[in-house]
Amino acid sequence: MDIHLERIDSCRWIIPKTGKMRVPGLIFSNEHLLKDIQNDQSLLQVCNVAAMPGIVGYSLAMPDMHWGYGFPIGGVAAFDADDGVISPGGVGYDINCGCRLMTTSLRAPDMTGLMPALVSELFKNIPTGLGSRSSVHLSKKDQDRVAVEGAAWAVKNGYGEPEDLDRTEDRGTMPGADPLVVSERARKRGIDQLGTLGSGNHFLEIQVVDAIYDSKKAKSFGLFEGQVTIFIHSGSRGYGHQICDDFLKEMGTKIPADSLQLLDRQLICAPISSDLGRRYISGMACAANYAWANRQILMHWTKEVFLRALRISPAELGMHLLYDVCHNIAKRETHTVNNEKKTLYVHRKGATRAFPPGHPLLPDVYRSSGQPVLIPGDMGTFSYVLAGAEAAMEQSFGSSCHGAGRVLSRSKAVKMSKGRSIHRELEDKGIFVQSRGKKTLKEEMPDAYKDVSQVVGVVHDAGLATKVARLRPLGVIKG
Repeated sequence: MDIHLERIDSCRWIIPKTGKMRVPGLIFSNEHLLKDIQNDQSLLQVCNVAAMPGIVGYSLAMPDMHWGYGFPIGGVAAFDADDGVISPGGVGYDINCGCRLMTTSLRAPDMTGLMPALVSELFKNIPTGLGSRSSVHLSKKDQDRVAVEGAAWAVKNGYGEPEDLDRTEDRGTMPGADPLVVSERARKRGIDQLGTLGSGNHFLEIQVVDAIYDSKKAKSFGLFEGQVTIFIHSGSRGYGHQICDDFLKEMGTKIPADSLQLLDRQLICAPISSDLGRRYISGMACAANYAWANRQILMHWTKEVFLRALRISPAELGMHLLYDVCHNIAKRETHTVNNEKKTLYVHRKGATRAFPPGHPLLPDVYRSSGQPVLIPGDMGTFSYVLAGAEAAMEQSFGSSCHGAGRVLSRSKAVKMSKGRSIHRELEDKGIFVQSRGKKTLKEEMPDAYKDVSQVVGVVHDAGLATKVARLRPLGVIKG
């Protein structure tokens, strides 16, 4: 299908409403990134999402967009809470996959000669890789408490400090979680994975702040040039994956796709007001809370490794959570559509909130600066910290991109890396990496991703979020 795009300006494109589309598509991209976008079927997926029942405004896609299950990764869509639908494909399999950024009092010169040993210690002590198991032993009752309480459960059980919750999206707890809707298979998959990093594009990265773009916001975020920071990217592991899979199968069995006039079977969904829709939302909340607890525990263990490996005191380390954001989620929010306030379920799949200064859902510490927006690169590339801006509320339901976005499938990346030593290439750049999987570094090599600087540039130029700081990798562990 040939998708017709109409250019609005240097970073926004419209797909006019045609055929069964209920709303237009709105793509945030520049011309360079658009060439990669047009190489897959993600633009068609934007059109398919635009035909779903109850969608309002636009079917949106961020500059890191690429093909995904049902929705494009980088897709954002909002559905009316009264007559709209909830879609597992619009959230993704890894429910509440997200990022957590920690600051320290350390400076890059403090790490001279120490990085290889520190990366090795992190790799030994942070469970990584497909099917990795944690030293956190949960009873069934504990697992249900995690599903309801989220990051608060982790803090209550000694993993971190109460003030961490003030710097976590929604304080690390999504309301409405009901463990009774979670299958026994999902419970079994999640019982020993709390406190594990996972595989694929999940990582723990030590970085240095190498550029400041907005000194005032950087100061409010606790960032300064030359500072050592730590980025964690992980999600709800097998627990969330199974919850998604269970509800996709149930919806596929109970709801005929033609009854909702869906253009793609992978967009299977349920009315928000239905019993099945409400149960999925409760299950999604369980997985979201599991993911927040997971990242809270990973942060706590990372701090312990730093203290032991560097033989310094907590005061000397000065590690604090800057913020934790989720990427794959559907949130009940209030937005203005056609000059009318509406309650919506905003699906962000491979996208993150970018709320502006003054937004009521922001914690007090960021009420005047705007929400920290965390955009990771991958191993050999920069990561960025931005701040949410008012235009995001006007254009994208308060949303931004979530990363660089793939341009190569994992199999193509492995093929392209044949004969190369990705580990050596990164080390030659001063980046020390350890990974669990034999193919991980090849699958996740920097060439497999878009230029994150261009992706962030589009977000900044479109006014969705403003650049605050750039982070350069020093050491990475992956699954």
